[in-house]
Amino acid sequence: VQLVESGGGLVQPGGSLRLSCAASGFTFSSYAMRWYRQAPGKERELVAAISSAGGVTNYADSMKGRSTISRDNAKNTVYLQMNSLKPEDTAVYYCSARKAVPGHEYNYWGQGTQVTVSS
Repeated sequence: VQLVESGGGLVQPGGSLRLSCAASGFTFSSYAMRWYRQAPGKERELVAAISSAGGVTNYADSMKGRSTISRDNAKNTVYLQMNSLKPEDTAVYYCSARKAVPGHEYNYWGQGTQVTVSS
């Protein structure tokens, strides 16, 4: 199982980034996907989530209106488009795959991609 994030980097305040997370080794289309972030000295927090088929999305209040989560099940990839970035968005961003079946929950994590918002 692999989740590989990409697309992070240094961006100026007000700028945009599109993060990608490529999945392999499991049935991607059966898993809900989430983006989390963790800033230095802070707990990991949920940024956005999308259902397995892509029809349901949810966002943290801090990212509502500034981000869009999407997925392409044919490409086994989930995306996070982030706009109007702020310095407080600086963090390592992780993607996560989750599937719950009776009696068991599957959770997979990527290694993260650094996003730095600074002038």
